[in-house]
Amino acid sequence: MPVRPRDLPADDQSAADTAAVNALRSAVMRLSRRLKHQRVDESLSPTEMSVLGTLARCGSATPGELARKEHVQPPSMTRIVALLEAKQLVRLEPHPEDRRQKVVTQTERAESMLEESRRRRNAWLAELAQGLDDEEWAALRAAAPVLEKLAHL
Repeated sequence: MPVRPRDLPADDQSAADTAAVNALRSAVMRLSRRLKHQRVDESLSPTEMSVLGTLARCGSATPGELARKEHVQPPSMTRIVALLEAKQLVRLEPHPEDRRQKVVTQTERAESMLEESRRRRNAWLAELAQGLDDEEWAALRAAAPVLEKLAHL
């Protein structure tokens, strides 16, 4: 049975945890860079794609809500939304309760583009994963929900 970090003495556990975090960070960054090359529309920045993804996952939102979800300053989000609106990927609508605010909604064009982007990235990743053996696939399936949780903490 393999030794798990929690089975080790405290000093060894800390070193194992540090090594695991370092390996995870490095692998996620390399994989992320490679996935970014699978984009459908090269004219969109990674931040613009992220905002569209947030709208797809969470639904319509005010620019302030998007800024919080994307961890950017509200003026930056205002510029991003303006760029996306100019590209006809989002539309601004009146807020149903607060006339001073607008609600950002993705367009059908954005939905189609995101779907094609997901399809392309999934196909690339599935092809890459063909090099994994059954045990590695099982570990990947088990790790996916944990990585998803980390991504949203």
